Amino acid sequence: MNELFATLSDGTPVHRWTLERAGVRVRILSYGGIVQSAEVPDRDGHAGNVVLGFPDVDGYVQHPGPYLGALIGRYANRIAGGRFELDGRTYALAPNNAPNSLHGGEHGFDKRVWDMEPAGEHGVRLGRVGAHGEEGFPGRLEVAVTYTLEESGALRIAYEAVTDAPTVVNLTNHSYFNLGGSGNAGGHELRIAASRFTPVDADLIPTGVLEEVAGSRFDFRKAREVGSGYDHNFVLDKGVTGAPVEVAELYDPASGRVLTVATTEPGLQLYTADHLDEPFAPGDGIALETQHFPDSPNRPEFPSTVLRPGEVYRSETVYGFGTR
Repeated sequence: MNELFATLSDGTPVHRWTLERAGVRVRILSYGGIVQSAEVPDRDGHAGNVVLGFPDVDGYVQHPGPYLGALIGRYANRIAGGRFELDGRTYALAPNNAPNSLHGGEHGFDKRVWDMEPAGEHGVRLGRVGAHGEEGFPGRLEVAVTYTLEESGALRIAYEAVTDAPTVVNLTNHSYFNLGGSGNAGGHELRIAASRFTPVDADLIPTGVLEEVAGSRFDFRKAREVGSGYDHNFVLDKGVTGAPVEVAELYDPASGRVLTVATTEPGLQLYTADHLDEPFAPGDGIALETQHFPDSPNRPEFPSTVLRPGEVYRSETVYGFGTR
């Protein structure tokens, strides 16, 4: 179902698309490509919203910092010093997370209004064109993102992009999950199929080392309580894959809800939302952002995020919902 949801101060309409299947209801906004809500049943069959969001578009406009539920681009996560070199040329980006660039800059994909159209009976396709030079990135980038509710009720997110000049691309969704529907999510139990992670410096930029998780607080190879204090990229054991492979599971013992994450991406950013503020509180949600590694444009040893003319950027992530 497509409906007019709001109108921005400049008169731009914002639409909301509702997808329903297998007892799951997901609402998506054209503003920022935001997943506003995802209602799923608990072990007793009672539906509840498991992602953090605002009831109106003003909430997202006035509180952009958490990136609640948004599509992130042109480059998810951080680029050190707000600059990178590509083919011998240096590109300067907005240092919106000083001294670094974060999540695409001051006006990234999360603050843009996307075109929306149906994608089959249970999906919606969002599209936009990022101009050459937008937020400092080279190349005119045509982006399409398709949200689909599968027969099981899983939410599949498929990303595609093409460019007319060499550029860097790293797209993700920034939903915060709270499988209990409210309260602190730190008691959720998490498993991640990652034997290594990328340690960071004081500005949360990877040092370049791929460190073993064994014997550290980063070891989630067996499920355990999440706790707090994480804003780190995990190096998934499977690497880059052509089809989504399950890499993580989040479980809320109180409600019985289970979230599984499958992806084609080589990395998973775990963020425990320790800096959320009003109307939320620190730890109210957990972000599991599937992506390439932070600062890859400045780290040739990391999996490449370069996209060239004639190539197609493709990425898929599936968030599955269940109970036990």
